[in-house]
Amino acid sequence: MCFHREAAPSDVVAQVRSAEALGFEEFWVIEDCFYTAGVSLAATALAVTNDISVGIGIMPAVARNPAITAMEIATLSNLAPGRFHAGIGHGVQEWMEQIGDRKASPLTVLDETITAVRSLLRGETVTVDGRYVTMTGVTLTPPPTQVPPVSAGVRGPKSLELSGRTADGTILADFCSPEYVRRARKHIAAGASTPAAAADHRVTVFASLALDPIGDGSDARMAMSYHLADVLVDAPISLRMAPFYDELAERAAATGWLAAVQGMPAEWWPQIAPVGTAEDCAAYVNNLAEAGADAIAMFPNPDEPIEDAETVTRLLRPLL
Repeated sequence: MCFHREAAPSDVVAQVRSAEALGFEEFWVIEDCFYTAGVSLAATALAVTNDISVGIGIMPAVARNPAITAMEIATLSNLAPGRFHAGIGHGVQEWMEQIGDRKASPLTVLDETITAVRSLLRGETVTVDGRYVTMTGVTLTPPPTQVPPVSAGVRGPKSLELSGRTADGTILADFCSPEYVRRARKHIAAGASTPAAAADHRVTVFASLALDPIGDGSDARMAMSYHLADVLVDAPISLRMAPFYDELAERAAATGWLAAVQGMPAEWWPQIAPVGTAEDCAAYVNNLAEAGADAIAMFPNPDEPIEDAETVTRLLRPLL
C-alpha cells in the first residue's frame, strides 16, 4: 500500500501499522514537491513497525547532494536492516526549476547520482568528478549492515535503459498497462550488463486503486474517472501505450477528457489500473505480474485508506 502525499504526516503511523497487521509486504511513502518529505515519513513508518518493508518513491536526484542522499538511506537501513527500499528519480522538471536546480541533462544527473549513492552504500570510498556529481574521498561511516535496494523512478526508453544499467530496480508510475511493463522490461534488459542482471532487476508499479466491494464496479470507475482525466491532459508514455489510447483520444477530441473517460467501456479499465470489482482489480494485478512486474503498490482512497487496505485483504488478495 502507498501513503498519499496530501495525507497528514501523523496519519502514517496508523496506516503503516494497519498495513503490517493486515499482512502487506510493503508500504511506500511519496516524496513530491512540495508536500510531505519522504525520509522523515519513512523513518517514522520504520520506527513503529517490526516486519513490513518501507520504500520512498521517489527522491529527486537533484534535491539533495548524493552524499547526503546516501547518508539518509544508510541511516534508515541501519535503523531497520533489510526493511528499507530507496527510490531516486529525475523529479518533475518544473518542480526542479522552481527550486533553482533544473539540469540540462536529467539523464546524466540521475546516472551520476545513483552510481555514486550505490557505491557509497556498498562501503566504497568514492572520488568522482562528473558533470554534476563531485566527491573526493567520501566514505559512509558506518555503511549499511545490509545494503538496501535502490530503484530508479523513470518512464522513458533512455531512462529505463539507464535504470537497467545503474539501479537495482525500477519504479513505474500510475496507469501502467501490461504492454508498457513488457516494453519497460525490454529497455531495462538493453541497459543491463547481463541477462541475469536484467532478470534480477525488480520492477515496482504504483497503481491508483478504486475497488467496489458490493456493486458492479461502476461507482469505482466513476470515482477514478476524475483522476484519470487529469492525468490524460498530459498523458505519460505508460498511458499512451494502452491498447485503447488512440480511440480514447479521438473521443476526447470531441467531448473532452472527462466525458471520454466516463464513457469508457468497463473492460478498458482493468488494462490500466485496479479499478472496478475485485475480479477487475485482480485481472489487472495478475496481468501486470505476467508482463514482468514484481510488486504492485496501491494508492487507496485518500479518505478511507485503512478501510481500502482491509477491503483489499478481504476481497482482492484471495484472487491473486
